[in-house]
Amino acid sequence: MTVLHQDTIDYYRSWLDYRRWFLRVPGVQVAIAERGVPVLSAAFGSANLDTGEPLTDQHRFRIASHSKSFAAVAVLQLLEQGRIRLDDTLGERVLELASSPVATVTVGELLSHGGGVIRDSEDGDFWQGWRDFPDRDGLLAIAAETSAAVIERNDRFKYSNIGYGLLALVLEATGGASFADQVADRITGRLGLSGTGTDLDSATDLAAGHGTLATGRQRQTIPHVHTGALAAATGCFATAADLVAFYSALLPGQQVLLNADSLRLMRRRQWDIKGPDSGYGLGLMLTRIGERDLFGHSGGYPGHITRTFGCAETGLVVSVLTNAIDGPAEPLAAGLFRLVDLAKSASHRPAERPEHYVGRFGSLWGLQDIASIGGRLYLLDPTAPNPAEDAVPLEVIDQASLRIVGGPGGGSYGERVRLEFDQDGVLRSMRAESGMTMTRFEQPAF
Repeated sequence: MTVLHQDTIDYYRSWLDYRRWFLRVPGVQVAIAERGVPVLSAAFGSANLDTGEPLTDQHRFRIASHSKSFAAVAVLQLLEQGRIRLDDTLGERVLELASSPVATVTVGELLSHGGGVIRDSEDGDFWQGWRDFPDRDGLLAIAAETSAAVIERNDRFKYSNIGYGLLALVLEATGGASFADQVADRITGRLGLSGTGTDLDSATDLAAGHGTLATGRQRQTIPHVHTGALAAATGCFATAADLVAFYSALLPGQQVLLNADSLRLMRRRQWDIKGPDSGYGLGLMLTRIGERDLFGHSGGYPGHITRTFGCAETGLVVSVLTNAIDGPAEPLAAGLFRLVDLAKSASHRPAERPEHYVGRFGSLWGLQDIASIGGRLYLLDPTAPNPAEDAVPLEVIDQASLRIVGGPGGGSYGERVRLEFDQDGVLRSMRAESGMTMTRFEQPAF
């Protein structure tokens, strides 16, 4: 049974584009699948502010720490084949690490960020382009430093990009091929992910990265860089459509990449991150939004911020990719589940021909949307990070008026929303809460 109605998809798409414009994010790419079936692939804004190139759903993004999910799948495939164990240590699997401070850290601890390994080394300026990302020799040198083992193993969750770089060395030593070749053979080849790869060498049609507005009025274009030996931690690129296909393959009942036991193991919580609503499995972030338990990953690469959520219960997967350091990928992706939950919780009457009433309207005081979500009408605030926040249910009185039948206590419960149409039947204005006229809003470029 589907949980995602077409009108919800349509509104989510409109809200996403508006939030991009409102926050002055250059570009946003989005894809949605339900139980592996694609239902949306779209892009808004610019791929490159310097050239003005429009963003398409075929542009690739650097997906950064999503790479960890790809690495985890490759390790678990070796586990299924009996070629590796989760309690194998770095020192056993990579001979150069046998006498290093991280020699006793296990494969399972690396997957779950429980090994106590330093996050990015004591010189992480490769994240801002001041030096190159470490190559293999550089990574081994970092692991040899006494600072590599920062805390005791299994003491707490401690996120580590260096740890996943070391995990790639384990993959190469055990799988007999490079991380790039194993991902191509074991994952992207099996799923037919033509827009996905493991680092800059094979990347084309990349969306440009852009800096933050926090440090100035204009965004600076950021060149793409090679992530060297940290490709398994942060080097992959993909389209949003490829990402939803990949994470859909990690849903229960799917066995293209992993068997049922491995999928459950991957999604099982190993650590809390920020209390019960945020945790980590094996290469997967675990998040609770409302009543839904979600899995997926985030990604932060210089100029690209990305987020994917998947729901094991409903089979719904969404990926949002942004090409700015301050791109709000996480709340944008979460917005879809907020709208799905809004539709699920509805108790007011559905509307006949709800599309007759929908639109975005502005006044001196801001914007309001009349939106159809699951066949029911609402007043929503498109400027809110949560599109369902303080949703005001509406019921139809007649073709030119609605009634407010719910909402927050400070609202206008019971009052009428009056609609005005032009001679062509296009909804041009409304009078809603406080009785002020709001006119149809057309989103300008920026």
